Amino acid sequence: MKRDSDGREQRSEIAPTISQVAKISGVSRATVSRAFTRPEMLSEETVRRVKAVADKLGYVPNQVARALSTGRHGNVALIVSDVANPFFPPLIRAAQLHADRAGLCVFLGNSDEDPAREELLLGRFIGQVEGLVLASSRLDEAQIRIYAARRPLVLINRDIEGITRVLIDTAPGVAAAITHLAELGHRHIAYVSGPTTSWSNQQRRNAIRKEAAKRGLKVIAIPARPPSYDTGRLAAAPIVASGVTAAIAFDDLVAQGLLAGLAALDVDVPKSFSVVGCDDVLGETTYPPLTTVSARCADAGDVAVGLLLSQMNGGASGEIRHKLNSHLVVRASTGPAPAKRKGR
Repeated sequence: MKRDSDGREQRSEIAPTISQVAKISGVSRATVSRAFTRPEMLSEETVRRVKAVADKLGYVPNQVARALSTGRHGNVALIVSDVANPFFPPLIRAAQLHADRAGLCVFLGNSDEDPAREELLLGRFIGQVEGLVLASSRLDEAQIRIYAARRPLVLINRDIEGITRVLIDTAPGVAAAITHLAELGHRHIAYVSGPTTSWSNQQRRNAIRKEAAKRGLKVIAIPARPPSYDTGRLAAAPIVASGVTAAIAFDDLVAQGLLAGLAALDVDVPKSFSVVGCDDVLGETTYPPLTTVSARCADAGDVAVGLLLSQMNGGASGEIRHKLNSHLVVRASTGPAPAKRKGR
């Protein structure tokens, strides 16, 4: 290896080859290839040794050549419905970490709550990836099945029979939120709802209705579409006008906007009104700190990529329905129902 004028080592201008990595590592060319493409077939020590040598030499696998010879691109796609929503960054990070460990690159797409854009992204990605993860997909079932027939595919928070899916079951946490509000004396509650096509929204709405009926509570629905800080803020006025004493928001972002809208109307939280969010991605950063349903978004990303890799490597696919549980985290945004509004 050449050295510069200060005596530091310089990498050669000639790109190192897989044969050089194999020779120095003491393994075959096939083993070097597997270390980058199928690391699960090798021991962890072998993978570490090969990658350490490759890094020292500056060797980078030729993804295009590999795709031509093996049909494997070394890429997977992850499409989310709204990359700006704080629910998704932990999910994306966990998915990418899992893919990195498997030597895969993640193509990230943001559909922006638009099914037409989601289909456009799928059309662009599908010729370059080996598998797909769709998080909170807004496509209809028939469209999703078409893509599932073309590539290994895993859904997050979309429950379609026969397609592998990871579901964050927020129903228990939402039911606990209703119980919590009932115990604080709230009898009239609003649900600030999300997209009508969202599986999560349907689960939360049904859980609220079921638990409220058991406890004799009255529930109204106020839409926040698309779910955002601004739609949550704008929902504050009709919610206050309705006479309810508490609200459960579709997610933490909507709840954060609702808190801001209530503050602008001089409604004190939690003295005069209680707010519950969902996902627990902003709960400790709002004012007051938000009571919310904890949803395991990072776990969902990690599990989804693991299930996708299993499919890509010939493992089981189809009727795998992996559920992640949730629970209520009580903070300072909920309090006793104000006496003047109880029973309304």
